[in-house]
Amino acid sequence: MKVRSVKLREAHKVATNSGRGSFCSVLWDQQALHLVTASSSDPSISIHDPLLPSTAPKILRHHRDGVTALAISPNSTCLASGSVDHSVKLYKFPGGEFETNITRFTLPIRALAFNRSGSMLAAAGDDEGIKLINTIDGSIARVLKGHKGPVTGLAFDPNSEYLASIDSAGSVIYWELHSGRTLHTLNGIAPDTGSDLSVMNVVSWSPDGETLAAPGLRNDLVMYDRDTAEKLFSLRGDHIQPICFFSWSPNGKYLATSGLDRQVLIWDVARKQDIDSHKFDDNICCMAWKPIGNALAVIDVMGKYGVWESVVPSSMKSPTDDVPNLQSKNSNGLLLFDEDEQDDVDVSGSLSDLGEDSHGETEPPSRKRLRKHTAYEEDFSEAGSEEWSLPKVDSRKKMNCRNKESLNRNEGLRSIMTSARMKMQEAFQPGATPALPGKRRFLCYNMAGSITTIEHDGYSHIEIDFHDTGKGPRVPSMTDHFGFTVAALNENASVFANSCKGEKNMSTLMYRPFSTWANNSEWSMRLEGEEVKVVALGTAWVAAITSSNFLRIFTEGGLQKHILSLDGPVVTAAGFKDELAVVTHASDCLPSNDQMLEFRVFNISSGTQPLRGRLPLTPGSRLTWFGFSEEGLLSSNDSKGVLRVFTNQYGGSWLPLFSASKEKSDENYWVVGLNASKLFCIVCKYPDLFPQVMPKPVLTLLNLSFPLASSDLGAEALENEFILNNMHLLQIQKRMEEMAGAGLDTTSLDDEAFGLEVAQDRCILRLIASCCNGDKLVRATELVKLLTMEKSVKGAIKLVTALKLPNLAERFNSVLEERLLNEAERTKQKPLPNSVAHVAANKTLTSAEKIKTTESAIPLSSPKLTAPLFTKKAKSQEVARVGIQKTEQNQIPVLDDIEKEKEIEKVKSYGEVKKVGEMSGIQPNGSSNPFVKSSNKEANKLVENQVQSHRPSNPFLKSSIK
Repeated sequence: MKVRSVKLREAHKVATNSGRGSFCSVLWDQQALHLVTASSSDPSISIHDPLLPSTAPKILRHHRDGVTALAISPNSTCLASGSVDHSVKLYKFPGGEFETNITRFTLPIRALAFNRSGSMLAAAGDDEGIKLINTIDGSIARVLKGHKGPVTGLAFDPNSEYLASIDSAGSVIYWELHSGRTLHTLNGIAPDTGSDLSVMNVVSWSPDGETLAAPGLRNDLVMYDRDTAEKLFSLRGDHIQPICFFSWSPNGKYLATSGLDRQVLIWDVARKQDIDSHKFDDNICCMAWKPIGNALAVIDVMGKYGVWESVVPSSMKSPTDDVPNLQSKNSNGLLLFDEDEQDDVDVSGSLSDLGEDSHGETEPPSRKRLRKHTAYEEDFSEAGSEEWSLPKVDSRKKMNCRNKESLNRNEGLRSIMTSARMKMQEAFQPGATPALPGKRRFLCYNMAGSITTIEHDGYSHIEIDFHDTGKGPRVPSMTDHFGFTVAALNENASVFANSCKGEKNMSTLMYRPFSTWANNSEWSMRLEGEEVKVVALGTAWVAAITSSNFLRIFTEGGLQKHILSLDGPVVTAAGFKDELAVVTHASDCLPSNDQMLEFRVFNISSGTQPLRGRLPLTPGSRLTWFGFSEEGLLSSNDSKGVLRVFTNQYGGSWLPLFSASKEKSDENYWVVGLNASKLFCIVCKYPDLFPQVMPKPVLTLLNLSFPLASSDLGAEALENEFILNNMHLLQIQKRMEEMAGAGLDTTSLDDEAFGLEVAQDRCILRLIASCCNGDKLVRATELVKLLTMEKSVKGAIKLVTALKLPNLAERFNSVLEERLLNEAERTKQKPLPNSVAHVAANKTLTSAEKIKTTESAIPLSSPKLTAPLFTKKAKSQEVARVGIQKTEQNQIPVLDDIEKEKEIEKVKSYGEVKKVGEMSGIQPNGSSNPFVKSSNKEANKLVENQVQSHRPSNPFLKSSIK
């Protein structure tokens, strides 16, 4: 054979204390634009440019100890790394930006693997358990346990049906992803690597998914059948020591094997013959075929890497020709969990086609054969006749030929179904954090307090703490023998539930009040074959939503009061006083992976459902928090950091009140709750998505703000204040109507509304000043119509007069005159009934008092105008006594009409004086001169002066006007 030379460059410093070196990793991205390397003795990861090998690589330093495993998603947008520091981290690729710590183990990581769609990451190591991680939200989809030693190799089959794993003792296990069960266990078929950490047993599926390769005991590489796990053949050549690593070419026609004899052999798989070899100075511990070229990347145990060019002779078929196209369902880069959906669809398309020739085959082989046939039928026919001689293979081939027409007919439907049925979001408890081995976590964290748990020797220790220790009772800690996984908390009680356990598959619900007049007030319920997914608490009720889509409602004493069937699987739920809000899936996800969620609000005390509708989410996001504000407004937060609140505007709409994208980019905001103006959250430094129990997290208050567009005036802050004030006024108006309808006193709300009116007028005046300075006069005219107080309108007139805008001042005068005319007309047409005459007396007397106290410098008196958007109550310095005489009541409307007529005449005369002054050039004395010179500072001073309130008299009355 021709001797080739491969130049190796140092990528990582490797400690040689043991004399064996360290296990190092190398891989390509899908476009072969980058090479990634790592070493178990170096905590850094290097991203190299293979076209410019002399340039310095990009270094990622996020691990605290050596990096033992690398994996890259099929679309090369996500890089995963495992380390001796027990963590698995994700990065953006090729930029290398750190994304998240997706999981942790208690011992070092040894192997990582993405499935074909990138929706699932398998991770394993010295812990002996294999974690299947949902890459969308980082949740642990399943933990596979069966190995009795460190797991060193993982491989998803290309059809996403099986996972193969191998341990350091040489045992291989086939796992079925759909069920998580073990299909085949092959004990001791590979070498026992013992304590040599520079060598890792590995397994790998052929690119077509037909065979599984694993190192053999005779310095060979052995091929096993995909479905039966029976040995098919082996590749045995010039290796004189065991094979420690191997790699398939992109088309599966060639294999590269490296042995402890420092040799690398290149194999023609179909001929079962080695076609080339290379001897290196040290053991090659990892290799990777170039995805789009005839080259092989290698790295040795000393951290030196290189690229072996022209691996396959030019006279032979290229390693990238006829690459199997298995048509991954998610080739767009979205990391989606879709194995369950894939299996469901394929079963429906294959079971009906099984005939007499199937010989009792199990479902997975049937599904696999049906899918393969249309993709590359010819290749498999050749492979079957040349390499496979099992009777089972022939029967499958006959079945495929017979079912070809049926498959073609259903292929379009199947592709539509699999693309549409993405992974629906799992149920979660608001305010809970994921479980981490050996660490405390929050079962619940809300505005009242927190519930924490930590597992210890088969049981858990639960503690309940209140933020305000003066209000909440002191609750003793609890020993949890049930293994509770969800909990809810309010000022009066807590409720817990666990996953299904035991032979009867039972889930336990437990209620624990903090104070009660009776002994033994705790109670528990057990649900057989039904798992509690979410719990919620309210005033004298407890709710549990289960895996059977049942909403179970209990009284605080434990009485089973209602059982309702929900329309879809639950996502989350929250309680507030008498109201219970539940979020469920409305349908499968959209092809864009957008969740389709629906919310429902139940009033437990009245047995009604006042609200129901779709829950909006930012495209591509999922729901991360759901609950009520301190005022009882329904609220939600998604994974893109957008907080929404439900209001009655436009018949019921969700308003985006906060967007994390407008805040610091290196912070994540873990929502706890909110009130009318503030968001309560815990700030987590990127990339952490949730807080740790220790040290105790600190609540941060952030201002609520709409995600407004950049204003041409640069007045986003004022516009945000304006919209928030409008929303709050509408909410107060609704509450006042509800209280008035119930016959309750609304004085406190009336005071609150008045304060908001004052603040809103002040904000509008500042916006008007901004519009005038920015020459946006139409917008200023729109704003003046929104002012509530008459004095505010007159203040706006003085403002635009000071800014030398006589035309705008004239328009403002017209607005004021029109509103006074409308007010007088309404007063004439709608006389007040005697039943509310005492309220009218208060209002009119207040107006009269304001007129008397108005200063002579302002030509108009200051009665309060009827709001264009809201109905508000006037304020009086003294509340009228019940003993107001009827004679006074009868006289008041007449006086009010006379005053209104006088005001209208004054407005008209005021406008005429302005016009005469403009035509004659006469400069009137005082501030009424429309052409007096004034700076912007003076205009701003006018705005501030106009909005000084002296309750209960006119809030915009000034002590003096110069």
